[in-house]
Amino acid sequence: MAASKTVLIIGASGLVGTAAARSFAAAGWQVIAASRRKAELLIEPGIHQLALDLQDARACQDAAGQLAQVTHVVYAAVYEMPGLIPGWSDPQQIATNDTMLRNLLEPLCTRARLAHVTLLQGTKAYGAAVQPMRVPGRESQPRVDHPNFYWQQEDYLVPKAAASGFSYTILRPQLVVGPNHGVVMNLPPVVGVYAALRHHEGLSCGFPGGPDWVWEAADARLVGDACLWAATHPQAHQQTFNLTNGEVFLWRDMWPQITTTLNVTPGPDEPTSVAAYLNKRAALWPEIVQRYQLQPLTLANILGESHYYADMCFAHGVDRPPAPTFVSTVKIKQAGFNDTYNSEESFCYWLRDLQHRRVIPTFD
Repeated sequence: MAASKTVLIIGASGLVGTAAARSFAAAGWQVIAASRRKAELLIEPGIHQLALDLQDARACQDAAGQLAQVTHVVYAAVYEMPGLIPGWSDPQQIATNDTMLRNLLEPLCTRARLAHVTLLQGTKAYGAAVQPMRVPGRESQPRVDHPNFYWQQEDYLVPKAAASGFSYTILRPQLVVGPNHGVVMNLPPVVGVYAALRHHEGLSCGFPGGPDWVWEAADARLVGDACLWAATHPQAHQQTFNLTNGEVFLWRDMWPQITTTLNVTPGPDEPTSVAAYLNKRAALWPEIVQRYQLQPLTLANILGESHYYADMCFAHGVDRPPAPTFVSTVKIKQAGFNDTYNSEESFCYWLRDLQHRRVIPTFD
């Protein structure tokens, strides 16, 4: 890879940002990892961290003066509101995410000679949060008109790319799973903490969800590699792609392997609001930290807003399975990106990673 290729990863402390930074660094790129908080997982050579608050327009202007060497951008930042899911349709959340992208690209386009920008969306683009979506969701389908910051960002990016002379790719991964704790939508830390607290209280760890809801997921490593592929393959430019591991699964069917990986006692299903259960037990977590010599993190430090996401994913509090949310990945495969992951192995891999980093305990 030519030394002149420098990628700016926006939202580098999050799931996709961390994975993308690692993928580009492994390929020999110069990586600038920008985020509000330090990206603690990024220790690879060739990664330079930059503290940047995208809601601060002046800070973005000042930072652009230091980024003239940037040729590519992976935009993986997102602003979410407390409680997560109610904020998805909130005008403030939508406007803030729109402004953040503009705050970055407006000054950057005047200082750097951008070649490509990758923008992250998700399968909420297909309107499943407000109505049953078409199955499978395909990138060619008309937009579903619903409150969503994806459309504001896309409607800004596409003409901006044409006017400024750079290409773009939009990726829509489904349920990203990876190593990051304290983020808005990552389930391994939530499941690991839930299982640890059940074990600490002498309780079995049955599946806490509701009716069967078939899911697709995307390992963070898959998404990071897809970002690298999109930046380096012309057939990805000016295109939108769905992205998944390549299979479907049920949480209930995955649960036995999860409890085996964590070495906790399995049990019968026990429908529970994971978010409510964890919120009530924040005071217990320091006992577990001390007993198992874990990192000195509070429960809030580990969960972020992801415990609310867990309740949604596990179909808590509903009587019947929600409408399916399957997306087609034919388009990205036909374009040449064919990587896949076993979703159960992926989830358990990241549970073991959390144990190795002493975020959650290892039970003998």
